[in-house]
Amino acid sequence: MHPIFRNNRDIDVALRQTLFKAAATGVDVVQIIPGKGTGRLRQRVLAVLSQKHIKKLYARVETDPSNPGRILVHLR
Repeated sequence: MHPIFRNNRDIDVALRQTLFKAAATGVDVVQIIPGKGTGRLRQRVLAVLSQKHIKKLYARVETDPSNPGRILVHLR
C-alpha cells in the first residue's frame, strides 16, 4: 500500500481490484498491510472495506491483535 498511499483513488482501485480478483479465484483470506504509522492509511482501507458493494464480498474484517498494521479480510 505504501507506494500509492498519497492518492485515495489509487488506494480505492487497488483494494477493489484485489478483492474482486480474490473473490473470483476462491481465495479465503486477503491480507492487507497498511503498516502502523499514523493510522491514516489503515483508516482509509477500513473506509473502503465498509462500502456496501465491497461488504458483499467478505464475511468479516479482522485486525491482527498482535500487529495493528495488518488487516485480514475473510471472503465468503
